Amino acid sequence: MNYVGVDLNTASSSLLTYVSGLNKRLADSIVKHRESKGKFKRRSELLGVRGVGEKVYEQCAGFLKIPDGDEPLDSTFIHPESYETTNKLLDMVNIKPSEIKETGGAISFYINKVSLKKVASQLNVGEMTLQDIIENIKKPGRDPREELPPPILRSDIMKMEDLRPGMKVKGTVRNVVDFGAFIDIGVKQDGLLHISKMKQGFVKNPSEVVAAGDILEVTITEVDLDRKRISLSLVD
Repeated sequence: MNYVGVDLNTASSSLLTYVSGLNKRLADSIVKHRESKGKFKRRSELLGVRGVGEKVYEQCAGFLKIPDGDEPLDSTFIHPESYETTNKLLDMVNIKPSEIKETGGAISFYINKVSLKKVASQLNVGEMTLQDIIENIKKPGRDPREELPPPILRSDIMKMEDLRPGMKVKGTVRNVVDFGAFIDIGVKQDGLLHISKMKQGFVKNPSEVVAAGDILEVTITEVDLDRKRISLSLVD
């Protein structure tokens, strides 16, 4: 979760416990606060959650995203402590924070023209910190998993008719829902990995086991050509 980040307004309590600085008690407090007060509009509102102090906020804020909040930078991995620097950089290039989704080219052009070292000096930050800020401005909603290579799919599987129960295949998790996850295994129809087939024992929430973008090796358990359904399992 510290590599991918989570949506502060949709993440379950169990998922939040994987975020740096949060434990079960704090995760439960965040969910309760969200249920009673409504969606978070800014990361800074976390400081109003019972048990979340400055230290906890410092640890977790950068990993908790708000895609459609009042602060555009909350949709990035840029930590709130770097917002002032980020806004100064945007001001240099005459860009409003609300326009960051369309600013990748302008930022790169400016940095190449002036030099990373000079801009870092003007902003009084390290070059590595500035580079990280720039990457997040260029791709505000980026998911690092998008940069991973796609799964190697079996060449002998081209369509549903090629599938047989017991086959092991690799696929990419496309969507996680309450009852399981849909996985692209290289045929036209995604397969369903039901929550009961994710691991031995009880699973309360599929997000505890898998996340969108994960590459998994699964076993085909059932193929229903008439209803176009493919059942999958992670349990041997």
